[in-house]
Amino acid sequence: MSLANSNYGWIDQGRDFRTTRWSVVLLARQDQSVQGEQALEQLCRSYWYPIYSFIRRQGHDSPRAQDLTQGFFAKVLEKKYLSDADAARGKFRSFLLASVKHYLSNEWDYITRLKRGGGNPLLSLDEEAAEGRYQAEPASHETPDKLYDRRWVEALLELVLTRLRSEIAGQGHEKRFDQLKIFLVDEKGAVSFSEIATRLGMTEAAVKGVVRRMRKRFRELFREEIAHTVASPEQIDEEIRSLIALMAR
Repeated sequence: MSLANSNYGWIDQGRDFRTTRWSVVLLARQDQSVQGEQALEQLCRSYWYPIYSFIRRQGHDSPRAQDLTQGFFAKVLEKKYLSDADAARGKFRSFLLASVKHYLSNEWDYITRLKRGGGNPLLSLDEEAAEGRYQAEPASHETPDKLYDRRWVEALLELVLTRLRSEIAGQGHEKRFDQLKIFLVDEKGAVSFSEIATRLGMTEAAVKGVVRRMRKRFRELFREEIAHTVASPEQIDEEIRSLIALMAR
């Protein structure tokens, strides 16, 4: 997936920003509201693989990385770390990375207690699939931080594509989406409009029109998902620029 040459546009910032996930978590971190707990769990489910890949790149083998990942999110979901979340800084991406670094340097004993029955995992993770995905990573000399950022963007794009696919499938066009999603995430020129039009039995003009609408909705959903990970609407565009810059390096 590529972000380097994309234009993600704008979404109306006049909507009620307080309903986004990370801002809800920050507002609720003192009283442990059900809404805040649910928002935090959803964020953790969405972005746990970047943490797993970060831990693996730190040199931990698969079993230990799985234990550390599960233990870390158990800690986060118990809200042990939320008192350190600063709404003024506010990015969930930055908070999670800083937290796991702190955790790795201080919390191995917690893993031992968790495995010995001191508590049940609070987040169900597909660790086997995660390790297979990690093993398929291309060889590189990226730092753990850099790998984390890249996997974060990929997780974000997967969320957006899943939401868009669900919307289009609900309209009865699931197969069409599977053919046209290449125009959303791949480099320009990977496939021609005429080729896809032939596959779908549509005119080239019709395909271009559908892709134009898909791209618009993709930009909207992309922005919405980023909004869920920052603490204020002013940070949305900053985070978009940061993520695009990360993927362009």
